[in-house]
Amino acid sequence: MNNITPKAKKSSIPLVHLSCYPWLVIFLCSTFLFYKYILQVSPSLMTTELMAFFHVSGAGLGNLAATYFYTYAIMQLFAGILLDKFSPRILISLAMLATALGALFFSTADNLLEADISRALIGAGAAFATVSYMKMAALWFHPSRFAFVSGLLATAAMLGALFGEAPMALLINLVGWQQALLYVSLMGVVLAVIFILTIKDKQEDVNVSPVSWAVKVNFKEILVVLKSLNNWYLMFYSGLAFAPVAVFGGLWGNPFLEVAYRLTKAQAASLTSLVFLGLAAGGPLFGLLSDRLKQRESMMAIGTTIALIALLLVLYVPGLSIWLLATYLFIFGFGIGAFMLVYVIGKEINLLALAATVIAMLNTGDALLGALSEPLTGWLLDLMDPNKALNGVHYFSAENYRIALVILPIYLLAALFFLWRFKKAKIQDYS
Repeated sequence: MNNITPKAKKSSIPLVHLSCYPWLVIFLCSTFLFYKYILQVSPSLMTTELMAFFHVSGAGLGNLAATYFYTYAIMQLFAGILLDKFSPRILISLAMLATALGALFFSTADNLLEADISRALIGAGAAFATVSYMKMAALWFHPSRFAFVSGLLATAAMLGALFGEAPMALLINLVGWQQALLYVSLMGVVLAVIFILTIKDKQEDVNVSPVSWAVKVNFKEILVVLKSLNNWYLMFYSGLAFAPVAVFGGLWGNPFLEVAYRLTKAQAASLTSLVFLGLAAGGPLFGLLSDRLKQRESMMAIGTTIALIALLLVLYVPGLSIWLLATYLFIFGFGIGAFMLVYVIGKEINLLALAATVIAMLNTGDALLGALSEPLTGWLLDLMDPNKALNGVHYFSAENYRIALVILPIYLLAALFFLWRFKKAKIQDYS
């Protein structure tokens, strides 16, 4: 027996040392993204119910949904720095738990204040999702694979958005919006427990990627990131490119499709989910193409232009067949998938040790534009016909939606402008 025991111990390989372990890490990080997007887009399925339950107008509903983005944007200021300095394993687990608790509190909210606070808690926890994924990808994968792995972020996130559309719509129809959110909150608690029990922090003796672990992050280096004009160009591009997905897929796309094409809630949700399906496909594909062609900015410009054309067709060509509408929605999402390359470029032009800080800065653009755009769209809708109501709930026509949603193609044009400015600027060398 004494001869067998040492041999058995020698053959036992810790999970963290297995070659597949980085993929387990990134898979569990992707479940956080999946979960985040279920909660981010869920208000689009409950517009009528939430307006009636909390007695709010279009602008009020936009503000309720955008409360998520307010705290999301604020926490972006801290999420990256915290992940660069402290244990990602503990921070990510706590963020997952906070997101789940926010969903639980929202499902039991009796008034608008409680709903706002709950939605804010969801945003605070969800702020860690994208940054955590990109930080772990930078730690556990070789730089040559980073563009592809970061592209998979879009796949994971948009699969969550997909589940947050048609399947969530069916669940809401079966059990109601409050019970549905209760089930979703329990899912988040389970994910947090699995993560804390399975994931380990990266150690120096687990060398998957050639990372210098001797670099100590300090405020001076963080200040260099914030002073870089290139980083600001990338941040504004990212926010403006993704905002149309956040606004259309997260709140106002479903009601627009219901009114403009006389669809049921489930049918509209199924069509909106094609935007996320397209983004899920476009993210990794643009990543692979940019790795092969070494033309990241060009890929981003092509994708954004494709998305702009498809969105204009969806919004302003009336009488589209369902098949054409579905095709254009998919192409819109597919083109937006190119915006994921902003994280790759951000990592390449900044210190690797500051990966989470850089990604958090870039992600702030998404949060700020989302926080502004959802209530802005609601305010524009209210402005056009403030007294129109159906069964006590504010009602908007297809024409109202088309006018209010004009901000989305404007955003994409502005995104192309900032991308052009970035391409004109000299890439800063941190080596």
